[in-house]
Formats: sequence, structure tokens, C-alpha cells
Amino acid sequence: QVQLAESGGGLVQAGGSLRLSCAASGGTFSSYVVGWFRQAPGKERELVAAIRWSTGLTYYADSLKGRLTISRDNAKNTVYLQMNSLKPEDTAVYYCAADRSWRWPPIVGGMDYWGKGTSVTVSS
Repeated sequence: QVQLAESGGGLVQAGGSLRLSCAASGGTFSSYVVGWFRQAPGKERELVAAIRWSTGLTYYADSLKGRLTISRDNAKNTVYLQMNSLKPEDTAVYYCAADRSWRWPPIVGGMDYWGKGTSVTVSS
């Protein structure tokens, strides 16, 4: 059973940056697609970025391209999400999730494992 743990969230001013981390335990990401999702209050959970671990293929939501970078560290079994030029509308709980299928890009309903989330608040 893979367990995911996010970290790196917090309070940041608009224009600032954060790097979120997603560490896996109880297994490895080697055959997974790992996605970062976010859910703002009153809104549906949405995919913001994803990476196919085996190839490094990445995906970004159109509205966030240019401000996000998803990356992986094989040795640490960790996926990162670098977020720059943050805006108040980026305020949300950010979740990482892993999918064993080859679905691309991943979807909320198709993920096999979820972390508990890390909260990001961007002040104006």
C-alpha cells in the first residue's frame, strides 16, 4: 500500500513562490503517474500538473503553464511542484495522487492513492 505525504504548503504573498513535496512510502513511484491536484473552497478538485515517472513526461493545466514546474527525485522517491508568481486565486489545498494506469493526463476519479493534502494560502 503506497502512502503519500505532501509538505511545503503555507502562507505566501502574491508574487511569491512555494515548492511542494510529495513523498511516497510503502512502495515506489516507478510505474506510476503522479499528479498534483488542488481544491479551493467551494470548488471541485482539479488537476494542475502531472508527471509520468518512468519517462518524465509532464503535463500542466493550461491556465497554470509557465508558473509551475513538476519534477521528480528518483533517489528520494519524491515528486515536487514548484509554484512561482503565486496569485490569491491559487489558494487551495494541494493534493498529490498516484495512478497505476496509463491514463494521460490523469483524472481525479482515476487515482489509486491520495495524500492528505497541504494548504496553500496566497495573500494579496
